[in-house]
Amino acid sequence: MSKQMLIALATAGILVLGGCQTAPTQTAANSATPALSEEAKAALAKAEADVKAADAKGALWTTAENALKAAKEAAAKGDSAAVIKHAKVASEHAAMGLAQKSYPLSVVGR
Repeated sequence: MSKQMLIALATAGILVLGGCQTAPTQTAANSATPALSEEAKAALAKAEADVKAADAKGALWTTAENALKAAKEAAAKGDSAAVIKHAKVASEHAAMGLAQKSYPLSVVGR
C-alpha cells in the first residue's frame, strides 16, 4: 500500500471514531419534567421536616429515610402520586420513631 492510502485510511478511521465519541445533546423539551402538584410539594416539605425532626432527636428510622429518598427521586421525575405516597410513609415512620423514644426501656432477666 502506498503512503497516501495509509494516510487516507488513518484519517477516515479517526473521523469515524471521533463521531462515535460525541454524545447527543438533550433539548429543553426532552429534559423538562412535569411540574409537581401543590399537594405533592406540601407532602414532600412535610416529610423533609418530619425526618429532620426525628433525626435531630436520634429517632430516625431507616425506613423513613428510605421513603424520603424515594419521594425525592419521584419528585425529580415529576411523579406527584409517587411523591405523595412515599412522603406519607416517610412522615408516618418519622412520627413512629419519635413515639418510640417515649417508650419505657425493657430490661430482660429481672
